[in-house]
Amino acid sequence: MKNILFVASECVPFVKTGGLADVVGALPKMFPKSEYDVRVILPNYTCIPWEYREKFQYVHHFYMDLGQRFENVHVGIMTYQLDGITYYLIDNEYYFSGWAPYGTIRFDIEKFTFFSKAALAILPVINFKPDVIHCHDWQTGLVPVYLRTLYHDNPFFEGTKVIMTVHNLKFQGIWDINTFKYISGLPDYVFTPDRMEFYKDGNMLKAGMIFSDYITTVSDTYAGEIQTPEYGENLDDVLRFHNRKLCGIVNGIDYDLYNPGKDEFLYKTYNIRSHKKGKAANKMALQQELGLPIDENKYMIAIISRLTEQKGFDLIDWAMEGIVDPNVQLVVIGTGESKYENMFKHYQWVYSDRVSANIYYSEERSHKLYAAADALLMPSRFEPCGLTQMIALRYGTLPIVRETGGLKDTVLPYNEYEGTGTGFSFANYNADEMLKIVNYSKEVYYDHKEDWNKMVIRGMKEDFSWDISAKKYMELYDRVLGIN
Repeated sequence: MKNILFVASECVPFVKTGGLADVVGALPKMFPKSEYDVRVILPNYTCIPWEYREKFQYVHHFYMDLGQRFENVHVGIMTYQLDGITYYLIDNEYYFSGWAPYGTIRFDIEKFTFFSKAALAILPVINFKPDVIHCHDWQTGLVPVYLRTLYHDNPFFEGTKVIMTVHNLKFQGIWDINTFKYISGLPDYVFTPDRMEFYKDGNMLKAGMIFSDYITTVSDTYAGEIQTPEYGENLDDVLRFHNRKLCGIVNGIDYDLYNPGKDEFLYKTYNIRSHKKGKAANKMALQQELGLPIDENKYMIAIISRLTEQKGFDLIDWAMEGIVDPNVQLVVIGTGESKYENMFKHYQWVYSDRVSANIYYSEERSHKLYAAADALLMPSRFEPCGLTQMIALRYGTLPIVRETGGLKDTVLPYNEYEGTGTGFSFANYNADEMLKIVNYSKEVYYDHKEDWNKMVIRGMKEDFSWDISAKKYMELYDRVLGIN
């Protein structure tokens, strides 16, 4: 039996701000229970819905030193079982109260320094000795640092290996070194350029990667991209130096949650054989719900996304008039930066019969849009993995993507001569190039319908379930443990 411990700042269904929560919620359930005992440690945020919090059971509590703080801090341990997985929630109201998991960066730095140390401190108390600690993103970056320094001589952790997964390199947990020294209690030798020091500040993600036994990120292409100055967020030299312990494993999606054959949110369920009638019915029903002209022959393009600079909306702004010709309907669902929210509201006002801007997030409406749309537009500046394009393929909606990160790894561009492909792609971050491929997709949709439908079927047959990713993680755990 291999003991695997996931440590993360968020996890579905307890708390979610992005794809990290989906991964931590889904992946632990995919390992065979006969071989793996997988447990998860999370913060006990007061913003976790009460339907879960009221069922958390008290285990123990103690007090722990945290750097040079005058008083020791409270570490409570709660536990909860869900879908065969044991969750431990670290309780401290000072750090984890509030309406959201994250706040100001200065307070978050201290909060997750505490969380990283407490995650190790509770393990002897709950008597769970992990073979592998699997850390996720900068919020857990100090777990491997504490393990290799202050806990180095603790026999309980003898033989324990650490894997650090980077979900988005842009977020690193950076603050000044003096503050880190004060709140962490880590020895001075940690704060050197070859360890945690980063342009005279401290960097939690950098330290986590350097002190880990292995680094993973969420697609093969992104693992290569982040070793270049363009995508490396000033850590490309570190990643090139450690590239022998770096690999990419694409995320999966929940095939029960995203299943057009039994999705309760849809107006009409469908499968590969019935996709043409099913998608047409969903499109017309959604058009009616959104107040758009009801016409199954309109080319419906979906955008389901956080509205941030990373996602390539500057390109859409530049090319919008060319995208939304009289035969096109563009439906947007998402929230984010006000300039992009206002941009889509403006275009809805200008093209009220062609653009529907839904500036909020609705799980139900997003499922309806996946089923109704013909294409999904993702012109991302960078995209570590991306789940939206995989969900779209599951629903027979063809992605139009920029060739970056996980988008390049999961969408095979259409080749009209070989009759292959599951979507459309363009290489450079350029609005004219994007518009050219959008217009090409319209041409295939209207003038080569049989080829389009074959592509839809190929996309729906793709397997992006967690099964494949879980097998790769199991192979990685064995490699780190020296089993193969």
